[in-house]
Amino acid sequence: MLITIADVLPLAELGEVRAMLGSMRFEDGRATAGWSAKLVKDNEQAREGAALTLLRDKVAKAILDNEVFSLAVRPKVLTPLTFARYGEGRAYGSHVDNPLMNGIRTDVSFTLFLADPESYDGGELVIESVAGEEEVKLPAGHLVAYDSTSLHRVAPVTRGERVVAVGWAQSYVRDSARRELLFDLETAKRGLFAQSGKTPEFDLLAKSGANLFRMWAEV
Repeated sequence: MLITIADVLPLAELGEVRAMLGSMRFEDGRATAGWSAKLVKDNEQAREGAALTLLRDKVAKAILDNEVFSLAVRPKVLTPLTFARYGEGRAYGSHVDNPLMNGIRTDVSFTLFLADPESYDGGELVIESVAGEEEVKLPAGHLVAYDSTSLHRVAPVTRGERVVAVGWAQSYVRDSARRELLFDLETAKRGLFAQSGKTPEFDLLAKSGANLFRMWAEV
């Protein structure tokens, strides 16, 4: 399942995040890459420290408080966020994310865009599948979430600077198809409620969604 979510960071919070990042030091991103990913990773990441911890907490809270993210991902826990920048000529070649990070199983990967898309060329997130490739480049403050099992890459930046926050979630529901089914049921339930209120049909959808979640949840 691939989903884009608008305004995870509203404009005011986006400005604060950018200001905090502007005062941080960055280092070679290959330090956090796996042995094969090091061969294709070319970016910089915010350096560990107290300021990064504060920024991580702020942005992670905004992500976890987002209702659409919560319903689509069913997050149990997030890895510590990584704040990365790609200057001109930099890219991240095709790779798959590590199955475990910081002791957390990576079910869902996500990228929160922090730079305005008009401020840089290239830098698309390219997600590969049997159906082909999907390029994602979103407005600042918007997020894309997708299965961590996917091969993906970041296209070379040809002008400006791409700045993002990336992270991974362990979901209460490990299977992607089941997460999508729960999301669809919840969407249908809310749409029905908006049209007709609390009807017997609404109650049946609510019962089915809750019981499927109970059946599949890993706690």
